[in-house]
Amino acid sequence: MKNPLDPADLNAALENVHRAGMPGLFAEVCEGDQVWRGAAGVADVATGSPVTAGLRHRVGSITKTFTAAAVLQQVESGQIGLDTPIGHYLPKLVPGERGDAITVRMLINHTSGLAEYLPYAYPSLKAFPALADTGPQSLDDHRFTRFHPTELIEMGVTAPAAGAPGGTPGLYSNTNYLLLGELLEQVTGTTAEHCITRNVIERAGLRNTELPTGPSVNGPHSRIYEAWFGMIEPPRDYSVYDMSWVGPAASLISTVADLNRFFRLLLAGEIVSPSSLAQMQRTVPVVSQEGKIIDYGLGLHPMAAPGQRTFWGHGGTVWGAGALAMTRADGKRQLSVAVNLQRWNRLDSSGQPQPHPIDAALAALYRVAMYG
Repeated sequence: MKNPLDPADLNAALENVHRAGMPGLFAEVCEGDQVWRGAAGVADVATGSPVTAGLRHRVGSITKTFTAAAVLQQVESGQIGLDTPIGHYLPKLVPGERGDAITVRMLINHTSGLAEYLPYAYPSLKAFPALADTGPQSLDDHRFTRFHPTELIEMGVTAPAAGAPGGTPGLYSNTNYLLLGELLEQVTGTTAEHCITRNVIERAGLRNTELPTGPSVNGPHSRIYEAWFGMIEPPRDYSVYDMSWVGPAASLISTVADLNRFFRLLLAGEIVSPSSLAQMQRTVPVVSQEGKIIDYGLGLHPMAAPGQRTFWGHGGTVWGAGALAMTRADGKRQLSVAVNLQRWNRLDSSGQPQPHPIDAALAALYRVAMYG
């Protein structure tokens, strides 16, 4: 019988992504008790030092699953009402009628109608996601900027609404998760970072996962390269960056092994209760940052190839780094992968990202890793 984790197939799929133009990537795939880890390419294009499967990495919006889990734990203890208006807890941050209409659930599943603050915090991304009219300048301007979450939240709350509270499709917005961070602080009397660290990261026994306090990644890590749709040539290293611009929405540092462990425990009902997990898996249509409609639950979203089993997890990107973590609904098969280049696609004349060989190679890797 063929090994369900065929090392030759997995190594070849990784190598194909590297050959397609990805400087470096690494992954862990699990099937029951079997574990495969692999890496291809370089962690530093200047020195040529190789990536390895145990590196720490910025995992972007996978942070949202951790934040959602921390909120649901407070729901279980009676500190937060899932369908209570956010104005009940944070009347100054979301005042008036909107504060009365937007519930905690709507923040977690992106149906609040609150706009994304990012284009306001990063002026040269003003037209984001109208990508042709953006530029990478403010990425450098803000490398060491220390944002306070309430100033970012204010940008999102005062911007034109993206929709009516509770309306679908929702709009994926980091403003929602910064508000959830402030909510955790309000009800626990400690910072969101401390709450998530104590109740989620430590509870799951994750030894290489942290919400950073400074701009550097502690421990062995890859450099991460941002191309901004071909406007940064060659792609620039953004591995040192103050992550206060995303905080509890996307600042997490982890490893592929820790991500698989976290999602395995989460889907087994060991981080939140089985009833909370069922709430996390109730999905609504949401417009993603790429402009596609996806199904989104409470910090989780499903992914499946036609006719194949459903996987639950999350993806994430920050400047230069990307990651994806997916676990089959029965918990038996898992993939976590990290890449060290972002926005590799160039734009066509209408400002739309053009297909790139990396896209097809990554899709092939996901198929091999998730379905064997």
